[in-house]
Amino acid sequence: MALKADTIIFGCGVLSSPDLGTRPCFAGLNFRRDLKKLSKWECSCVVLGQRAITPVDDEKPLKPSTAAEPQSSGIERIEHPGFHRDLNSLPKPLSASDLSPSRNGGSKVRVAYQGVAGSYSEDAALKAYPNCETVPCEGFEAAFKAVELWLVDRAVIPIENSVAGSIHRNYDLLLRHRLHIVGEVQLDVNHCLMGFPGIRKEDLKRVLSHPQALDQCEKSLSKLGLIRINVDDAAGAALIVASEGERDTGAVASARAATIYGLNILEERIQDEDNVTRFMILAREPIIPGIDRPYKTSIVFSLEEGPGVLFKALAAFALRNINLTKIESRPQRKRPLRIVDDSNKGSPK
Repeated sequence: MALKADTIIFGCGVLSSPDLGTRPCFAGLNFRRDLKKLSKWECSCVVLGQRAITPVDDEKPLKPSTAAEPQSSGIERIEHPGFHRDLNSLPKPLSASDLSPSRNGGSKVRVAYQGVAGSYSEDAALKAYPNCETVPCEGFEAAFKAVELWLVDRAVIPIENSVAGSIHRNYDLLLRHRLHIVGEVQLDVNHCLMGFPGIRKEDLKRVLSHPQALDQCEKSLSKLGLIRINVDDAAGAALIVASEGERDTGAVASARAATIYGLNILEERIQDEDNVTRFMILAREPIIPGIDRPYKTSIVFSLEEGPGVLFKALAAFALRNINLTKIESRPQRKRPLRIVDDSNKGSPK
């Protein structure tokens, strides 16, 4: 087969077999909003989650030190019996404009993730580094930059979900940032329906969550007849419900998000089918593979256009008995696939 010259192939080649380890993203949220004005959610998609395999041991925390006080999130505090903590104490997610090239003096491993406290990405970060200090970021780009600017030591970024497939945005960001994959985390997704303390699931009229989470819980939510409302982040949905205090509004998020925001879990594992999200762990410096255990390697390369070029490239792995676990093809956006003249009769380039 012929492969266009501007196609990039991501080959996740396994030089041996096991994973390096295990480890945790969402966009900026408008936390104050009139829920009653929100319309019914239209089907769309993005999710996270997976059980970590083993803790990553490439970096061990130093002696514990006093962590810097979290920044105020600017959210009005709502008092009710379900809260066990002040929402204002939660750290404010970093945005790309907030990043400055100065390193925090804490001694713990600092791990960036996209989203707010209680997100699946944070769960993955804590699976990878149980004693780490997690740093929320507004978007994937901010998490990448936080590592590059020495604000954090690691970033945990979702790359693939067993139901929704690959997260192409993060494949493209790998090309734009000079970071190295030093491990991965697999996290089981456990979508929980949660609401204000003292209510039953039958009392709910609407539910908030990330569109992909809502899509993965289609059957359960349809049985309850709930209006689905799309927000940027599953954990952010739990925060909105807790902040707004709407007793007929629930959220679909992680069990940890319910604990953080003082909500009651009305039902667990409401997803239509079990799924897992794979996260990659990024660092400034690569890990030098040893011979004590197998390592997984990710390779990025491009090919000239011509017959059989992809076959020839893959043969280099097959002839050496190297197993390829995943292949992704991404366009090189600055180089068009075809250039034609004004008469639209130009030849391919």
